[in-house]
Amino acid sequence: MPELSDLEQIRREKLILLEQAGMAAYPAKVERTHTTREAVEAYQSADEEIRTAVVGRIRSLRDLGKIVFAHIEDGSGQLQLYFRQNDIGEEAMSLLKGAFDLGDFIQAAGYMFTTRAGEVTLHVESFRMLSKALTPLPTPKVETIDGEEVVHDAFEDSEARVRQRYVDLAVNPEVREVFRARARIMGALRTFLDSRGFLEVETPILQPIYGGAAARPFVTHHNQLRQDLYLRISFELYLKRLLVGGLERVYEIGRDFRNEGVDRRHNPEFTQLEFYMAYADFRQVMELTEQMVAAAAVAATGGTQVTYQGQQIEFAPPWQRKTLRQAILEASEIDIDEYPEAESLREAMLAQGRQPTPGSTRGKLIESLLSSDIEPASLQPVFLYDYPRDISPLAKAVPGDPRTVERFEGFVGGLELCNAFSELNDPIDQEARFLEMGRDYGVEDEDRHPMDEDYLQAMRYGMPPCGGFGMGIDRLTMLLTDNPSIREVILFPHLRARDDD
Repeated sequence: MPELSDLEQIRREKLILLEQAGMAAYPAKVERTHTTREAVEAYQSADEEIRTAVVGRIRSLRDLGKIVFAHIEDGSGQLQLYFRQNDIGEEAMSLLKGAFDLGDFIQAAGYMFTTRAGEVTLHVESFRMLSKALTPLPTPKVETIDGEEVVHDAFEDSEARVRQRYVDLAVNPEVREVFRARARIMGALRTFLDSRGFLEVETPILQPIYGGAAARPFVTHHNQLRQDLYLRISFELYLKRLLVGGLERVYEIGRDFRNEGVDRRHNPEFTQLEFYMAYADFRQVMELTEQMVAAAAVAATGGTQVTYQGQQIEFAPPWQRKTLRQAILEASEIDIDEYPEAESLREAMLAQGRQPTPGSTRGKLIESLLSSDIEPASLQPVFLYDYPRDISPLAKAVPGDPRTVERFEGFVGGLELCNAFSELNDPIDQEARFLEMGRDYGVEDEDRHPMDEDYLQAMRYGMPPCGGFGMGIDRLTMLLTDNPSIREVILFPHLRARDDD
C-alpha cells in the first residue's frame, strides 16, 4: 500500500469522527426522490412546496458560520444546498464542517426555494454521508497574475488523464460529454441499420483461424481443448457465412483486436462496425455509408457540419468520389496504370526521391502512395475506389480488369474512416486468392491472409452477391467530438507500462 499523504491521513481521521457520531461512511441504502435537474424542474413548474431527497458529489463548500452553502453534482447537473444550524442542529453542523470534504458523496433532504441571489436551492433539513472520498480530487486553483488568470493543479496531463480515467471523468465534465456523444453515435448507427432491415448479430471473438483484414493477431490458448486460438481481427468471414445461411442483411458492433503499434490513430483493442448486404455492390454501400455517417453526425452534434481541429467538415451527402488512380495522379503525378509491375512502379517512386520498401508488391507500393500523399490531405469526406487486387483478397474484380477490385475507402479529416467491397462470392476464385497471398507474402507478413477452409466450404454452398463494409467507431467519434487522438475517445486505452522508456 502506498504511503498516505497528509491530506489522505486527515480524511481517514474524519472516518473516525463519522463513526463516533453514529453516521455510516458507506451505507448500504440510498434514498433519492429526484435527480438534481428533476428537483429544479419540479420546483420551477409547481405552485406548491417541493420536498425532495437528492444525492451527489460535493463540488463546493462555503462556511459562513452558522450557515454553510454547498453544491452537489449528480449525473444530471448541479444543485446548491443550504445548511442552517437552526434547522439541522449544532451537532450536525459541527459534523458537516469537521467530517465532510469536497469529493464526498452525500444525501440531502429538505424543501426547494430561491435565494436572494436568484439561485434555486435545496434548504437542507437532514443529510448523511453516502461515500467518503479518502483521496482528494484534483482541484484547479485560479490565481490572477499581472491581470491574467493562471490555473494551477488542473488535471490536464494527458498521460495521467488516461491512466486514471475515473479521475478525468470526475473533474472534467467535457470528457463525460465525449462519451455521451459516443453513445449517441452508436445508437444512431444501430437505429439507421435497424430501420433498413439489418439484423444485429454476434460472432466469435475467439477464432481458430483469424481473417478478414490485414493485421497481426493476438494468440491465446484454450487449456482444456489444447488448442491455440486468435482474438479476432475482423468479423467479416463469420458475417458472410450468415449470408450463406439466408440472413440477407447483418451487422455487428463490437471489439476487434490487432497486435499492432499504438499511436494517435491506433489502439490494439478497438470498436468496429461491419455490415453485409446481400444483392448490393460497393456503389450501393457508398450511398448507404454517407447517409449513415451523416445521421451519426446529427445525433452527436445536432447537424452535419462539424469542426475538427479548427477545420469545418461537411458530412451531408453526396461525398466526393474519385478513383484511386486519379487521386494518386493528382497528388504525386504518378499514373499507376503506366506501371503494371511492382518493379517499374518502384523505379518511378525512386525517381521522385521516395524510399519504397524493398520487396513490396505493386499493391503495397500503391498503398504507400495513398498513405503518404492522399490520406493526410483528405479533409472533406471522399470515397476513393478501384483498388489493387493483391491487397484486397476478399473483393470482387472490376469487370474487364482482373488487377483491380471493386473496393472503396472513405477518408475524412486526414483519417481513413471506412473500407468496403463488392464481396467476392466465387469460391474457386477465393481459394486461388488465398493461395496467391500465401505465395506472395511471407509467413510473418501481416498482409498474408491464412487459408480458411471452412469459409470456403460455406461459399461452396452458394453465397449471394453482396456489399460489405467496415468502419472504426473510435475514429468516427474522434471526428465528431473534435479529438485528434484515439486515446481521448476510448475510456480505457492501452498504455505502456509506467516504467517503460
